[in-house]
Amino acid sequence: MSQATTEAKPARQTLAGKYLTFTLQGESYGIEVLKVREIIRHISITSVPQMPAHICGVINLRGKIIPVMDLRRRLDFPNIANTDQTCTVVVQVKLPEGKVTPMGLVVDGVEEVISLHAADIEETPNFGGQIAANYILGMAKVKGSVKTLLDIDGVVGADTAQSLNLPNLINNKNTPS
Repeated sequence: MSQATTEAKPARQTLAGKYLTFTLQGESYGIEVLKVREIIRHISITSVPQMPAHICGVINLRGKIIPVMDLRRRLDFPNIANTDQTCTVVVQVKLPEGKVTPMGLVVDGVEEVISLHAADIEETPNFGGQIAANYILGMAKVKGSVKTLLDIDGVVGADTAQSLNLPNLINNKNTPS
Protein backbone atom coordinates (compact mmCIF):
# COMPACT_ATOMS: atom_id res chain seq x y z
CA MET A 1 0.00 0.00 0.00
CA SER A 2 1.43 3.40 -0.95
CA GLN A 3 2.18 6.07 1.63
CA ALA A 4 -0.47 8.38 0.11
CA THR A 5 -3.08 5.64 0.54
CA THR A 6 -2.12 4.96 4.15
CA GLU A 7 -2.22 8.69 4.96
CA ALA A 8 -5.63 9.14 3.30
CA LYS A 9 -7.24 6.28 5.21
CA PRO A 10 -6.87 7.82 8.71
CA ALA A 11 -7.95 11.23 7.38
CA ARG A 12 -11.09 9.74 5.83
CA GLN A 13 -11.76 7.77 9.01
CA THR A 14 -11.77 10.96 11.11
CA LEU A 15 -14.30 12.51 8.69
CA ALA A 16 -16.78 9.67 9.15
CA GLY A 17 -19.85 10.74 11.10
CA LYS A 18 -23.10 12.66 10.85
CA TYR A 19 -23.50 15.70 8.61
CA LEU A 20 -26.28 18.21 8.07
CA THR A 21 -26.70 18.63 4.32
CA PHE A 22 -28.01 21.77 2.66
CA THR A 23 -28.15 23.34 -0.78
CA LEU A 24 -26.44 26.36 -2.29
CA GLN A 25 -26.88 27.23 -5.97
CA GLY A 26 -28.43 23.81 -6.64
CA GLU A 27 -25.46 21.89 -5.22
CA SER A 28 -25.36 19.89 -2.00
CA TYR A 29 -23.00 20.60 0.91
CA GLY A 30 -22.53 19.15 4.38
CA ILE A 31 -21.24 20.33 7.73
CA GLU A 32 -20.58 18.26 10.82
CA VAL A 33 -23.79 17.91 12.79
CA LEU A 34 -21.93 18.53 16.06
CA LYS A 35 -21.20 22.09 14.85
CA VAL A 36 -24.91 22.81 14.26
CA ARG A 37 -26.87 24.41 17.09
CA GLU A 38 -30.19 25.01 15.35
CA ILE A 39 -31.94 25.76 12.09
CA ILE A 40 -34.27 28.74 11.94
CA ARG A 41 -36.53 30.22 9.29
CA HIS A 42 -35.05 33.16 7.51
CA ILE A 43 -35.75 36.14 9.76
CA SER A 44 -35.09 39.85 9.61
CA ILE A 45 -31.38 40.64 9.78
CA THR A 46 -30.08 43.95 11.13
CA SER A 47 -27.34 45.28 8.89
CA VAL A 48 -24.09 46.50 10.41
CA PRO A 49 -22.14 49.25 8.62
CA GLN A 50 -18.77 48.58 6.96
CA MET A 51 -19.03 44.80 6.94
CA PRO A 52 -17.76 42.62 4.08
CA ALA A 53 -20.35 41.85 1.38
CA HIS A 54 -20.85 38.27 2.64
CA ILE A 55 -21.81 39.44 6.14
CA CYS A 56 -25.55 40.14 6.22
CA GLY A 57 -25.52 41.64 9.72
CA VAL A 58 -26.79 40.31 13.03
CA ILE A 59 -29.90 38.68 14.46
CA ASN A 60 -31.31 38.69 17.97
CA LEU A 61 -31.88 35.04 18.81
CA ARG A 62 -33.54 34.73 22.21
CA GLY A 63 -31.61 37.71 23.55
CA LYS A 64 -28.25 36.78 22.05
CA ILE A 65 -26.74 38.80 19.18
CA ILE A 66 -25.44 36.47 16.46
CA PRO A 67 -23.58 37.55 13.32
CA VAL A 68 -25.00 36.17 10.06
CA MET A 69 -23.05 35.26 6.93
CA ASP A 70 -24.55 34.67 3.48
CA LEU A 71 -22.80 31.43 2.54
CA ARG A 72 -23.61 31.99 -1.15
CA ARG A 73 -21.66 35.25 -1.18
CA ARG A 74 -18.84 33.82 0.98
CA LEU A 75 -18.32 31.08 -1.60
CA ASP A 76 -18.49 33.60 -4.47
CA PHE A 77 -21.83 32.43 -5.83
CA PRO A 78 -24.14 35.02 -7.41
CA ASN A 79 -26.63 36.64 -5.10
CA ILE A 80 -30.19 35.36 -5.55
CA ALA A 81 -33.49 36.25 -3.95
CA ASN A 82 -34.49 34.32 -0.86
CA THR A 83 -37.23 31.71 -1.19
CA ASP A 84 -39.53 29.86 1.21
CA GLN A 85 -36.75 27.28 1.58
CA THR A 86 -34.06 29.82 2.57
CA CYS A 87 -33.07 29.41 6.19
CA THR A 88 -30.33 30.23 8.67
CA VAL A 89 -28.23 27.45 10.16
CA VAL A 90 -26.74 28.54 13.47
CA VAL A 91 -23.36 26.88 13.97
CA GLN A 92 -20.58 26.99 16.55
CA VAL A 93 -17.43 28.29 14.87
CA LYS A 94 -13.94 28.03 16.30
CA LEU A 95 -12.11 31.29 15.65
CA PRO A 96 -8.37 31.38 14.88
CA GLU A 97 -7.58 32.44 18.47
CA GLY A 98 -9.42 29.35 19.74
CA LYS A 99 -12.64 30.97 20.99
CA VAL A 100 -15.90 29.25 20.01
CA THR A 101 -18.73 31.54 18.93
CA PRO A 102 -22.15 31.20 17.27
CA MET A 103 -22.56 32.25 13.62
CA GLY A 104 -25.64 32.17 11.42
CA LEU A 105 -25.23 30.86 7.88
CA VAL A 106 -27.86 31.71 5.28
CA VAL A 107 -28.38 28.71 2.96
CA ASP A 108 -30.81 28.04 0.12
CA GLY A 109 -32.40 25.08 1.92
CA VAL A 110 -31.73 22.27 4.37
CA GLU A 111 -31.87 18.68 3.08
CA GLU A 112 -31.25 16.08 5.79
CA VAL A 113 -28.85 14.64 8.36
CA ILE A 114 -26.80 11.80 6.89
CA SER A 115 -24.36 9.30 8.37
CA LEU A 116 -21.17 8.90 6.39
CA HIS A 117 -18.67 6.08 6.63
CA ALA A 118 -14.99 6.46 5.74
CA ALA A 119 -15.59 4.56 2.48
CA ASP A 120 -18.16 7.21 1.44
CA ILE A 121 -15.63 10.06 1.61
CA GLU A 122 -12.95 10.94 -0.93
CA GLU A 123 -10.12 13.41 -0.49
CA THR A 124 -10.57 16.89 -1.90
CA PRO A 125 -9.31 16.79 -5.48
CA ASN A 126 -6.45 19.03 -6.53
CA PHE A 127 -8.07 21.90 -8.42
CA GLY A 128 -4.78 23.45 -9.52
CA GLY A 129 -2.30 25.82 -7.97
CA GLN A 130 -4.41 28.99 -8.06
CA ILE A 131 -7.56 27.59 -6.44
CA ALA A 132 -7.63 27.39 -2.65
CA ALA A 133 -9.90 24.64 -1.39
CA ASN A 134 -8.59 24.42 2.17
CA TYR A 135 -12.13 24.90 3.52
CA ILE A 136 -13.26 21.62 1.90
CA LEU A 137 -12.87 18.56 4.14
CA GLY A 138 -13.67 16.06 1.42
CA MET A 139 -16.23 14.87 -1.08
CA ALA A 140 -18.94 12.44 -0.01
CA LYS A 141 -20.54 9.93 -2.36
CA VAL A 142 -24.20 9.61 -1.40
CA LYS A 143 -26.82 7.78 -3.49
CA GLY A 144 -25.00 8.41 -6.77
CA SER A 145 -24.37 12.11 -6.10
CA VAL A 146 -21.54 14.12 -4.60
CA LYS A 147 -21.85 16.31 -1.51
CA THR A 148 -19.04 18.71 -0.64
CA LEU A 149 -18.12 18.54 3.05
CA LEU A 150 -17.19 21.97 4.41
CA ASP A 151 -14.85 22.85 7.25
CA ILE A 152 -17.08 25.57 8.66
CA ASP A 153 -14.24 26.99 10.79
CA GLY A 154 -12.22 27.36 7.58
CA VAL A 155 -15.13 28.90 5.68
CA VAL A 156 -15.55 31.61 8.28
CA GLY A 157 -11.77 31.89 8.38
CA ALA A 158 -9.41 34.39 9.87
CA ASP A 159 -10.23 37.12 7.34
CA THR A 160 -13.92 37.09 8.24
CA ALA A 161 -13.28 36.89 11.98
CA GLN A 162 -10.82 39.78 11.76
CA SER A 163 -13.02 41.97 9.53
CA LEU A 164 -16.01 41.34 11.78
CA ASN A 165 -14.03 41.71 14.99
CA LEU A 166 -16.33 38.91 16.16
CA PRO A 167 -15.41 38.88 19.85
CA ASN A 168 -16.30 42.59 20.16
CA LEU A 169 -19.42 42.33 17.97
CA ILE A 170 -20.82 39.44 20.01
CA ASN A 171 -19.78 40.69 23.45
CA ASN A 172 -20.79 44.32 22.83
CA LYS A 173 -23.58 45.27 25.18
CA ASN A 174 -26.11 47.68 23.72
CA THR A 175 -26.39 49.85 26.78
CA PRO A 176 -27.19 53.54 26.52
CA SER A 177 -24.46 55.97 27.57
